This record gives sequence, C-alpha cells and structure tokens, in this order.
Amino acid sequence: MKSFIPREVETLWTLFTGPAVWAFHFLVCYVVMAIHCAKPGLMGLGFNDYRVSLAVFTAGAAAFILFAAYLAWRQWGFGSEEPPHAAATDRDRRRFQGFATLLLSGLSLVAVVFTALPLFFMSECQA
Repeated sequence: MKSFIPREVETLWTLFTGPAVWAFHFLVCYVVMAIHCAKPGLMGLGFNDYRVSLAVFTAGAAAFILFAAYLAWRQWGFGSEEPPHAAATDRDRRRFQGFATLLLSGLSLVAVVFTALPLFFMSECQA
C-alpha cells in the first residue's frame, strides 16, 4: 500500500513549517481582534463569536504543527540515534534537519498556545 505521507522530506522548507504556521496564526488572531475592538459589530458578530472561531483556528494551527512535528520525528529516525548528527553524510544531515524541525515545531506549538491565551482570559475589548 502506498503511503500519502512521504517517508523522508528532503527539503529545507520543512524546517520553517512550524514557525510559519505560528506567524500566520499570530497575525490572524491579532488582526481579527484588533478590527473587532476598533469597530465592534462590524460583521454582525460579537466578541464570543470571534473567540470561538479563533479557538477553532488555534486548534487547527496546533494540529498542523503537531503533524509537522510527527513528520520531523519520523525523519529524525524516531529518536533512534542521539544528537549531535555532525558527520558529513546525507543520513546525518537528514537526522539533524529532522531534529531541528522537531525542536522548532515544539517551540512553535508553545508560541501558538501563548498567542491564544488572551482569548480565554479577556471578557471584552479593553479601552
């Protein structure tokens, strides 16, 4: 059976997947709430409607980052070899990239959670 998920990701772009998702999540959350707080009721939605929609968006961003982390963990070799992967071989380069991507994905997941925290603690826009 053919897998839809590639076994080894050979591109450097995977390294930036987690931070790119976090940056997009950050931008969307803060722009949406800034527009709502500047012009409440602009689209006929209340604060709680935006809060729920951004919570769903946060869950989607977290799921995407977790998927990227899984791919990175698989590229790293499921942690079968300890770092540093410093040899000048393709295998060590792939494992280093997988490990670095895994670490960046973890950091990005924490950043997404911290970006979403104000949604749960604010009750309305502050003047």
